[in-house]
Amino acid sequence: MKQTNYSKLTTILILILGSFGLDLALQSCNTANSAPAAEMSAPSLPVISVNNYPVTIYKEFTASLEGNRDIEIRPQVDGYLDKIFVDEGAAVHKGQTLFHIDARPYQEQLNTAYANLQSAKAAMENAFINVEKLGPLVQNKVVSDVQLKSANAAYDAAKANVAQAQAAVETAKINLGFTNITAPADGFIGKIPLKTGSLVGRSTVDALTVLSETREMHVYFSMSENDFLHFKDQVTGNSIEEKIKKLPQVELVLADNTLYPQKGKVDIVQGQFDKKLGSINFRAIFPNDQGLLRSGNTGKIRLPQKAGNSIIVPQEATFETQDKIFVFAVNDSSKVSGKLINVSGRAGNYYVVSNGLNPGDKIVYSGLGRLQEGMKISPQLIPMDSLLKASPLTEQ
Repeated sequence: MKQTNYSKLTTILILILGSFGLDLALQSCNTANSAPAAEMSAPSLPVISVNNYPVTIYKEFTASLEGNRDIEIRPQVDGYLDKIFVDEGAAVHKGQTLFHIDARPYQEQLNTAYANLQSAKAAMENAFINVEKLGPLVQNKVVSDVQLKSANAAYDAAKANVAQAQAAVETAKINLGFTNITAPADGFIGKIPLKTGSLVGRSTVDALTVLSETREMHVYFSMSENDFLHFKDQVTGNSIEEKIKKLPQVELVLADNTLYPQKGKVDIVQGQFDKKLGSINFRAIFPNDQGLLRSGNTGKIRLPQKAGNSIIVPQEATFETQDKIFVFAVNDSSKVSGKLINVSGRAGNYYVVSNGLNPGDKIVYSGLGRLQEGMKISPQLIPMDSLLKASPLTEQ
């Protein structure tokens, strides 16, 4: 019985040792094959060699847009608003009728003024007849000259009454004309807070609407103190006014990051800094013949600045972490490592690098989402010139 148990124990040990040996053999095989597998899994990715290029960089400043005139449309006479001829947001032309106030009271005032004028003219005519009648009688000494002087005074008073009545007619005409409210310029209608039937007048708090004249747009942007000092150093001129005149045309980036097709010109800078914000305001003027821009729009002013020869990298060859910009640099062993770069501006679809890269450094151009620190790749070199032909530095 003991011998039988011993035989079973021996068999179990043999099976355990055999299984352990098989595991060792499999691990040995996996270790032997791991290096070639790693070599085969290195992804093939496009790589570019960075270099210096003559570029113009663009500094961007947050901007707000206003029409060159925002005109409050207000009633000049009191009355009921009986017609509204336009809707909010409508494009209107100078002289176009916008609103109408009930004109019947003012038409009656005009009719009364005309009647008073006719009465005054009749009185003047009667006074003139008296003067003409007394003239020969005085000459023949039938009546005294005092009566003639009195008649002349009455005639002068009658003429003054006619002038006063004529002025009342003109005033009534003006008031009647004020019941028809027209656009003082081309532009766009803003909000209309009042409705048909509202009682309006010169003391009404709310304007009938605001007309934005937008043939030219005023675009306001601010520079920090550092940017302003840099601007003064970079632009030639003996005064700020001369420097502004020599500034190149600026571009407007709209809220959806599209570029407005027409360029503008900086024309004004404020006389002092905002103490709270530490900035100074500029104004640029942009043409708006097509009416694409409206008051209240926002965007960015893009101010070009010469940067000389600088290292550039395509934006798609970068990634951001915690508001810092990185690239994946490729070393001589074809391994990648994240590298922080300092960006001084943009030129087309490229970042202008002030620090972090040297001419000749290689970086991964695309496929960055697949990479990890220290990962080995199979680099496929792409000439930078071919990228610049497809996407020039001046492209926006």
